[in-house]
Amino acid sequence: MTRTTTTLHRPLAAAAFLAAAALALTGCAAASSTATPDAASAGLAADSVTVENAWVKAADSGMSAAFGEIENTGAGDVTIVSVASPASTALELHETVENETGEMTMREKGGGFTIAPGETLTLEPGGNHIMLMDLPEPVVAGDELSFTLTFSDESTLDFTAPAKDYAGANENYEDGDMEMDHSEHGDDADNS
Repeated sequence: MTRTTTTLHRPLAAAAFLAAAALALTGCAAASSTATPDAASAGLAADSVTVENAWVKAADSGMSAAFGEIENTGAGDVTIVSVASPASTALELHETVENETGEMTMREKGGGFTIAPGETLTLEPGGNHIMLMDLPEPVVAGDELSFTLTFSDESTLDFTAPAKDYAGANENYEDGDMEMDHSEHGDDADNS
């Protein structure tokens, strides 16, 4: 009787060993066929980006803009393709370019903002910025606004920015209908 029990355990043990080995080999094959060294080492764009000194221009209605520094601490280029915020029903990434008459104008940045490894994209009044249009309610100095950046790899990064009073020059936009008047918003970007 002992001999029969021993004989039954050996085939079961061998079958269990073979099944475990087959699963291990299948797992290795699946992992190596879906992951590439570049994809594994590159990571998500959002994981290599930081946002510093962000702020939003206070505005009673119409439109506003967000500014700050966006740094790429990763090893590869990252591209911001869009931005969202509950503070605005329409947001765009804007760049400053020279028009046909030699004036500097602002327009939507086709393809988004690409930031090279180790570089910082500065968003500033009169330069590149995030445009908030069709504000559903005033942006008041002291408000904290939330934003979500979306990158070309579909990863996202959330950040907040305080609203500040700012008086700056009128900005010209390529289509001519988006002129911003900052004169009613105070004296200094550092006021809060």
